[in-house]
Amino acid sequence: MKVTAAILTAVVVSAFQVGPAATRADAKTLEFPMVRGAKLVNSGCLANAAAEVKIRSFGPVEVMEVKVSGLPPKTDFDFFVIQKPGAPFGLAWYQGDIQTGNNGEGRGLFIGRFNEETFIVAQAPPVPAPFVHNNAFPDAVLNPVMNPIHTYHLGLWFNSSADAAKAGCPADVTPFNGEHNAGIQVLNTSNFADLQGPLFSIKP
Repeated sequence: MKVTAAILTAVVVSAFQVGPAATRADAKTLEFPMVRGAKLVNSGCLANAAAEVKIRSFGPVEVMEVKVSGLPPKTDFDFFVIQKPGAPFGLAWYQGDIQTGNNGEGRGLFIGRFNEETFIVAQAPPVPAPFVHNNAFPDAVLNPVMNPIHTYHLGLWFNSSADAAKAGCPADVTPFNGEHNAGIQVLNTSNFADLQGPLFSIKP
């Protein structure tokens, strides 16, 4: 389904006009928390890390607002829609960045398809893919073939392993940023079942 610029603008404006009294019935709104990732829990770092997510469905598109808190100040994080909340994460789709302010709080606003129909598919035969990054996690040069796979979970990663280490967390390097040299996962939606993440509850 194509969404014109005019429709998209109207959706964004509408998103900020929906009041706090909106209900699931009239605005198709879903609110839920994210919880600390396994490496944070096991290492004992960032004990107060948290996020609140609000998703509003407007028919042709969803607007997802993510508010994070309890994180290191002035630090960049990377936000993904993922297949499974904890490692191994399965398929992952990079949404964008969230940067914290002086108080360790931040906010991200994402517009796309975040509902029961969110999926990734690759038909046969495989086709060549751009090779842009060649580091510890190099780009694939050919896509895998797969039937549709739904991605109903969310995850937030440190943008760099150095930032994670500075916060007293494990300094593992992962591919979860635009250059494939991110830090560990900070928050996820493992408070939902692996095969029924929160996006499943939003109906198109």
